[in-house]
Amino acid sequence: MQPQVKQALDCWYATWEEQQETAQDAFAAAFPALTPAERCQCFGPTLHWVTPGEGRGKVCLDDHGRATIEFEKVPKAAVGAAMTECWGADWFDEGPGGFADAEPGEYFYDDEQTYAEYHFDVNGDGTVTFGISYVKVDDIVTMLDALERALATQRTD
Repeated sequence: MQPQVKQALDCWYATWEEQQETAQDAFAAAFPALTPAERCQCFGPTLHWVTPGEGRGKVCLDDHGRATIEFEKVPKAAVGAAMTECWGADWFDEGPGGFADAEPGEYFYDDEQTYAEYHFDVNGDGTVTFGISYVKVDDIVTMLDALERALATQRTD
């Protein structure tokens, strides 16, 4: 490999690592319960969280720069508030009241233009298990921030 090509590639790797670290910083700023996972769980940097009564999950950045969250057992009211703030009610056919009022069941949307995937399981116990996959970092940060604020409101009630 030519020296200037190797140098350019090394520069690209360094920049990519900085972008990954910055994305993780943005995730954690939006959702402070996130901490680094001991091992990669998504083919890239992974953060995870467990908070009794609020759920558990992970956030990661894949090797293509797309972000994914997989959260389990999050209170339905908080997910509903965050989803309504980010996308409005009934975007996933969950009904005019949004996920806060959604009946138990499976709701999903695949974006054919961006390849993003959105999957929500509204559980009968008042929680939601969901995954939002292959989206831009800023979209995940927006969702994490909205969810954190919704959970914070529930903590004070």
